[in-house]
Amino acid sequence: GLPEWRRAIALQNRAAEVGFDWPGPGPVLEKLDEEVRELNAEFDTDPPITERVEDELGDLLFVAANLARHLHIDPARALRRANAKFERRFRYMEAHAHEADCELVELDLAQQENLWQQAKDEEHDAD
Repeated sequence: GLPEWRRAIALQNRAAEVGFDWPGPGPVLEKLDEEVRELNAEFDTDPPITERVEDELGDLLFVAANLARHLHIDPARALRRANAKFERRFRYMEAHAHEADCELVELDLAQQENLWQQAKDEEHDAD
């Protein structure tokens, strides 16, 4: 079968052919916000019900694929780029921790986030 991202877009294209579609990316972004709120609401239950959390996360991903479709962006390519960016930044963090004679695991979250921000800043300076 199709990879799930491609299947989501194919389903949305099929719906769009009969007019069941958002007019542009703006309303899709609003729907994405709604899905985030619904996912958050599932975490407010005590305890969170895994199946409902999974359903809401699936809805969020489905809407994200629809946003990519409206923006003419390949979601698999966008995710590959995001993975590569995360990996570059995380390796930066590891390298800088090692230069300071420590391991990332020894740093608290605030220190780790500081390194993450440094990695981001260096990337932006290089642009």
